[in-house]
Amino acid sequence: MFNGYYHDKRVLVTGHTGFKGGWLSLWLKQLGARVHGLSLAPPTHPNLHETIGQETFASETNGDIRDLAVLSGALGSTKPEVIFHLAAQPIVRRSYAEPLETFQTNAMGTANLLEAIRKAGLRCVVIVVTSDKCYENREWEFAYRENDPLGGHDVYSMSKAATELVAQAWNRSFYEPDPGLGPVATVRAGNVIGGGDYATDRIVPDCIRSLIEGKPIVVRNPLAVRPWQHVLECLSGYLWLGARLGQEPKTSRLASPFNFGPEPSARQPVRRLVEEILQIWPGQWVDGSDPRNVHEARLLSLSIEKAGTLLDWHPVWDFQEAIQRSISWYHERHVSSNRNMSAFTTRQIQDYAHAAGKQGLAWTD
Repeated sequence: MFNGYYHDKRVLVTGHTGFKGGWLSLWLKQLGARVHGLSLAPPTHPNLHETIGQETFASETNGDIRDLAVLSGALGSTKPEVIFHLAAQPIVRRSYAEPLETFQTNAMGTANLLEAIRKAGLRCVVIVVTSDKCYENREWEFAYRENDPLGGHDVYSMSKAATELVAQAWNRSFYEPDPGLGPVATVRAGNVIGGGDYATDRIVPDCIRSLIEGKPIVVRNPLAVRPWQHVLECLSGYLWLGARLGQEPKTSRLASPFNFGPEPSARQPVRRLVEEILQIWPGQWVDGSDPRNVHEARLLSLSIEKAGTLLDWHPVWDFQEAIQRSISWYHERHVSSNRNMSAFTTRQIQDYAHAAGKQGLAWTD
């Protein structure tokens, strides 16, 4: 897969103890990469990191991306050939309680990483992961394209737009003119779901906690529409973009922002997501709408035309399959008490890759 690009590559994943970082690290390990992680301790208990096994990583650094010295030390010891930057404060509602932490982690943390790479003179591929919420959301029906204006009503969204601007500025000012540095690209996904996410204030983990405890699920925004996708969808895009960038000139037009979202049919209201979950794991939900709740977008979608045209990348699992795969993971861990969730997670990755291969996607060749 991915042209065999990651075999024996030194890859640094920031945020490797998080949900997306854990899935990405395990997939990279399967691809034969030497995976190094840099992150704070897992943000929740339980978490995905504890299930995928220490053998996934060649090394792990416990550190904060707001600390330039920590980043410089990790880069010096690992000398990565590819960097996937996922470390972030990822929760919208938390940004209302901790606005400075959110901005410093997401925007300044990215600036620290890019500056540490520049000072180290590392010629590596850098994939900066932001969010679909980086766009100036006008709550319209049109899907946002990569050249649409950036913005953000809340601090989290603004911090992701700022992260995009930081990446673009460092790339144009330092990386593009310096032959000793590699390409930089940013990537934006939809609302990602999948097994192993235990974050607070996210709908699927909230559902799972309620179902495990036998309580009704409280749904804050049942009518809000989101572009739902399984975590493996966007990760396949990140990996394919990284592989392509590593095999093309730095001046390639691939060194630019990319959306990796779902098909339009996956744009569904939160209520529909919860009802689909309850078809698999029976329970109840209640409407927790409150006009005093902090602002959260009610409508958002991404155009994936650019990824399809330039990368021949397309989604694999539809809305129902994404939910089924996600809920089966939690059921396997918390109801069936599977002690080898690393193997179960690996099988889901293999199933996804097999389904992508049947569709003839370019990265599976």
